[in-house]
Amino acid sequence: MGLVHGPPPRDTGFQPVPSSLRIQRTPLRLSLSPRSTATSFVKSGRAHRFELVRQTRGFRRGNGIRTGLETRVTGEGCLPAAGNYNPAHMIRGWHWVVLLLAFNAVPLYAQQALTGPASQPAIGLQSNPTLDRAETLLKSGQWKAAHDLIVPWLKANPKAPDRDRGVFLLAEVYWVNGDRVRAFYHCDELMDNYPESRLFFSALQLQYDIADAYLNGFKDTFLGMRVVPMTDEAIEMLFRIQERSPGSPLAERALKRTADYYFNTSQFDLASAAYGAFARSYPRSHDVPQVRLRQALSSLAQFRGPRFDTTPLIDARAQFREIEQRYPELAADADVAGWIDRIDADLARKAYVTGDFYTRTNQPKGAAYLFRYVIETYPNSHEATLARAALATLPASALTGPPPPPSNPEAAATQPAGAGGAGTPGGSERRP
Repeated sequence: MGLVHGPPPRDTGFQPVPSSLRIQRTPLRLSLSPRSTATSFVKSGRAHRFELVRQTRGFRRGNGIRTGLETRVTGEGCLPAAGNYNPAHMIRGWHWVVLLLAFNAVPLYAQQALTGPASQPAIGLQSNPTLDRAETLLKSGQWKAAHDLIVPWLKANPKAPDRDRGVFLLAEVYWVNGDRVRAFYHCDELMDNYPESRLFFSALQLQYDIADAYLNGFKDTFLGMRVVPMTDEAIEMLFRIQERSPGSPLAERALKRTADYYFNTSQFDLASAAYGAFARSYPRSHDVPQVRLRQALSSLAQFRGPRFDTTPLIDARAQFREIEQRYPELAADADVAGWIDRIDADLARKAYVTGDFYTRTNQPKGAAYLFRYVIETYPNSHEATLARAALATLPASALTGPPPPPSNPEAAATQPAGAGGAGTPGGSERRP
């Protein structure tokens, strides 16, 4: 009971409706007024319940002030109590009881239609003799007979509740037939038109298998011959899988498969970027240690020699150091310490080659600076021996320049000498 305004009127003699007359899930709202026999129905949206609204109007005794009382019941109602009503009130009060009984007789399927998608069965896959027969033929390798069953059925049943199953079976037919691109697009059709289908992830898995087959060497046909590579299209397929289900295990596999393809085909710049994206997107994956190792190897593989930029060496060394700290067992198995020593040797070689360039271009002070840097930073390297021999051949005036600051391989990997910095002798001049 709820008071709208004014004091309550006299006792109207109402009692709760019996539980047998209650409605649990009705998408309508019932509104009655005792002043009129008209009944209005208002949709209550997604709140599947009914509300009985009864308004009584009267006058307060003594002062003639008009009052209104609104009785709002949700799941419960009011009935006139025996001995406390007149016949006219009783007739008006029982109008809504008849309506409640009528609503209680609504067919069950009318209520079930509110709870599930119209295009997808709520539980399991429906049994369909045509599709069952096509699936049996497909399993036995008779894809052409299965195709001849599925296509007419799809055309004749555009609104069938199990049409998603037919589309998926057609995609499998084209997979067996070898028309993998068409199979991929039928999987797209299923996921676009039936996103709540139980076959959604099966279609997504089939798309991954199609892309993986293309990356493993499967080719499309031209003039009846399988000679058209589809690796670029396969990478695009894997990217679309990641967009379709971001963060899922299949999206994780798709990104790693992409990075592995770039690594195996020596596209190390793309491989390094893809492995880095994987480590950032899936930091808790069990593949992260191997991914970080391959990222470091991809960075190292981008170094083209001592006459080129050392940025790949610096990145690879930092990544190998991180592997040593986070995954010591993997570092021992992969001989990460040996890779770091190789990078230090390449950095020493780079500094020595740059110093030799300064010698050949008549810049003895720059050459002396770099030779001293190699000797102090990498004293046990082969380049240190060469630098001592080259330093002995320089004129005495070249040795009067400032010596390089104390350094070590760790600091050298952050700011190697001869990289063209402003503080490096000859850094502003041309380099090899």
